[in-house]
Amino acid sequence: MPNEIKPLDEKLDDKIKQLNSSRVYKKITPKGDLSWYVKWVASFFILTAVMCRSVEEVPRIFDVVLSLIGTLGWAWVGYLWHDRALLLLNGTIVVFLGMSLIRYFFV
Repeated sequence: MPNEIKPLDEKLDDKIKQLNSSRVYKKITPKGDLSWYVKWVASFFILTAVMCRSVEEVPRIFDVVLSLIGTLGWAWVGYLWHDRALLLLNGTIVVFLGMSLIRYFFV
């Protein structure tokens, strides 16, 4: 059939082949590898930190420590994925959370 409708992935694959470039990649989020597990564990830590933040009776240090662990995990995922935006965002947050820990324990 000449007017057959191709699925979106097939159309994208055809366009990538036509470009004949080694710099064009079809982005797929990895599943089942190390980064997949790290991102889910890190997300759990960040969600738990937000829950701690929302309850006034929980000491602030729990929020900071859990946020730091989760953010370090996402920074590692950014490194594994070579994703500069994730690295910049989470690297900056790690610095601020680290400063918060230093102030908590030493000031």
